[in-house]
Amino acid sequence: MVDRKLDVLERHMKELSVARKEGNRREEEAIRNYTEALSIFKEIGLRAEEGRAFGHLGNTHHSLGNFKQAIEYHNQNLSIAKEVGDRAGVGIAYCNLGSAYNSLGNFKQALEYQQQSLGIAKEVGDRAGEGRAYCNLGNAYQSLGNFKQAIEYHHQDLSIAKEVGNRAGEGRAYGNLGAVYHSLGDFKQAIAYHNQDLSIAKEVGNRAGVGIAYGNIGSAYNSLGSFKQALEYHQQSLRIAKEVGDRAGKGRAYGNLGNVYQSLGNFKQAIEYYNQDLSIAKEVGDRAGQGRAYGNLGYAYHKTGELVNALSFNEQFLRICKETGDPIGEGIACYRLGLDHDILGSLSKALHYYRLSISCYDETIRDLQSEDAWKISFRDTNQSVYAALWRALLKNGEVDEALYAAEQGRAQALTDILKVRYHADEEPSSAVTTKDTISSLLEYLPSQTVFTALDGNTISFWMLRRGSEVTFKQKEIENGSADSLMRTTFKEQIGGGICNCLKPLYDVLIGPIADLLQGDDLIFVPDGSFCLAPFSALSDTVRIRTVPSLTALKLITGAPDAFHSKSEVLLVGDPWLKEITWDTGELMYKQLPCAKKEVEMIGKLLQTEPLTGRNAAKAEVLKRTMSAALIHIAAHGDAKFGEIVLAPNLERRSQIPEEEDYMLTMSDVHALHLQARLVVLSCAHSGQGEVKSEGVVGIARAFLCAGARSVLVSLWAIDDEATLLFMKHFYQHLADRKSASLALHYAMKSARETKQYSAIKYWAPFVLIGDDVTFEFGQHEHEKNETASKK
Repeated sequence: MVDRKLDVLERHMKELSVARKEGNRREEEAIRNYTEALSIFKEIGLRAEEGRAFGHLGNTHHSLGNFKQAIEYHNQNLSIAKEVGDRAGVGIAYCNLGSAYNSLGNFKQALEYQQQSLGIAKEVGDRAGEGRAYCNLGNAYQSLGNFKQAIEYHHQDLSIAKEVGNRAGEGRAYGNLGAVYHSLGDFKQAIAYHNQDLSIAKEVGNRAGVGIAYGNIGSAYNSLGSFKQALEYHQQSLRIAKEVGDRAGKGRAYGNLGNVYQSLGNFKQAIEYYNQDLSIAKEVGDRAGQGRAYGNLGYAYHKTGELVNALSFNEQFLRICKETGDPIGEGIACYRLGLDHDILGSLSKALHYYRLSISCYDETIRDLQSEDAWKISFRDTNQSVYAALWRALLKNGEVDEALYAAEQGRAQALTDILKVRYHADEEPSSAVTTKDTISSLLEYLPSQTVFTALDGNTISFWMLRRGSEVTFKQKEIENGSADSLMRTTFKEQIGGGICNCLKPLYDVLIGPIADLLQGDDLIFVPDGSFCLAPFSALSDTVRIRTVPSLTALKLITGAPDAFHSKSEVLLVGDPWLKEITWDTGELMYKQLPCAKKEVEMIGKLLQTEPLTGRNAAKAEVLKRTMSAALIHIAAHGDAKFGEIVLAPNLERRSQIPEEEDYMLTMSDVHALHLQARLVVLSCAHSGQGEVKSEGVVGIARAFLCAGARSVLVSLWAIDDEATLLFMKHFYQHLADRKSASLALHYAMKSARETKQYSAIKYWAPFVLIGDDVTFEFGQHEHEKNETASKK
């Protein structure tokens, strides 16, 4: 009798194996076979196998979206594993329970189970189990908004999956990494990881996994604005979810399709899909999924103007996010409730919700700690809430509070780095008022400063002076937007004098506050695409420099005088580039003989031997930057971020140089601890970068992060001979102990007054960022010559 039952059991196990290989298309059959196998295990007294059958049933119900039923089975598995002393089985049961609770949106409970699972996997030496635990811990931390920890765990999972040869696990890790990068706002990196997941899911025959990967890729494309591609991926995801009977996956696909139709402005279709998503989430008991659907419905009804419905759904969304411990979802819900109340005219409620939203986002950013790129991406993705807050405050007549709110959303990742760099890492007391904070910022203003913020085609100006009240103005950008005005300016920069293509920029950026200006020195805090405006060229009477934020300016100018070096000079020009070639052997870059002349000319003036040719190797340049007070680099610059091409490092000369051997990247500069008072990047495009809420994210920002007090950059490529002449005038004035802004002003004036280089394209691209520094180089050659001639 027992043998016959074992034969039946063997047949069921073979059928289950086939079902698994067919990509979970036969879950219902699997449940029937596992249930019958469970009955046999009970009857013949195989207690350990009985527990494992409960576990298999739990996993099958989980794949079908029956999360509560899955938890019941996993608890029975856990109880039996403990009873029979199966430590590995206990760990697996904890792991499965954690996954089910995560799917239900109970992230804290999920975290507790996964931590127990990890401990046991390490104890019994189960590397695959350890990987699963890391995977699930990463998912839980992502749900709780701790992206840094999530990425660390997913990388550990990926490493173990590769080590043990688990291709499916490797794909799972790539998919999870993609999900975290999506949450951080890095959609291109997310797509790269999801495509790796998709490739592996197809390779191992995991149809459900293929469907999930399609959905994730579609969501990333939707966030990038590629709606047609997003729609195609989500339709494939929905088709597979239906095919394999994945109800939770089907719900997600409906929600994702709703997101695309909402992006396309088809709110009626979006609402239909969101309601289908909500119905399935309720059916399977997915609280987080219900919250997601409520939030989507709330936003769709907001866009159609049905604010009563919007408020109701967004309030339910917020309640579920609080219940599940989802700070990101809570931040989104509060922001949307703020928008609803804002339109309804309930400004006090709107302000309350906007501030709650910012508090949630700030908590997440704190968890990212020193991860600069992630902070930039996440804050930029969620920048709209900071803009909503300062706009609402202006509506409410709270001008100073609006300034403080706008400043809070400006260059915060840079500010975090500078606080550490300048040992000013203390958190402000909660008792400090907005008025106190603004007064503190004003104390550190070395000159009159104008802070700007863009809202559509309206630009707001806050004029700030130490010891004076804040003055506020607004200006409409006529006949276009900031983006279109900047495009026109750069397109026409090859025109003639300042009265041509720069005048529209002057009229928008300087004209509105011209009557408020006192003196000839102005600091500008730009916003949006105006961050790339040639500010130093906008006026022939006022010296203008820029800073990313008021707090950054305070930290830089408030640094102890001894923090920055005062004497050493590093000059780098015309690095040796003849070993940097394409695969065809063709040179990637041309030598810059004028750059060599440039640094040799400066070297004579400042009595310093420059690094040129082979001596201008990347490693040597990095070493010498550490103690230099003045750094001047004349070389090729990358058009996207302004990263700088140096000579390849000496130790790799016998090989074809890799990019890391010669390219001075933003991350290279970030890692430095500079003492430089001034960095001059006489390189094409050194002022370029991606414009984000952070400001311009490029090589200039990297030098500020590394500790440079000020940076002089070029917004576009200019003629070599023109640059040589420009830098000659600049350094003559700098050597005469004139400040950097004054030396720049005089150098521009000299270029404008020449017949050959009077066109804007030659003298306008140079912009000074940061403090206005001076140098004491001692008695220079031109001073000695003057003394000798008098004798």
